[in-house]
Amino acid sequence: MALSAEELIEIEQLLADDGADTGSFVELPRRFPQLAWVRCDASDVADQPFRQFPHFDLHLLDGSDHCVRITADPTRATGIVLAKRN
Repeated sequence: MALSAEELIEIEQLLADDGADTGSFVELPRRFPQLAWVRCDASDVADQPFRQFPHFDLHLLDGSDHCVRITADPTRATGIVLAKRN
């Protein structure tokens, strides 16, 4: 199931809060269990982020084909990578 515009807005609002931290990674999968969630360090991801927030880079995952890959197209996104910035 692809990421809807409403879901993306809600995710962005949660991450835009200056207080967003690793607790966000617990809350977001609870709110959006249909999406795959990955957390890593920002230095582990070479791709440009879809969005940047105070503590995280947001990358979209496309798992619709055989291999999972980073995408810039929210309509193809089936998951999220939250890359923690130092």
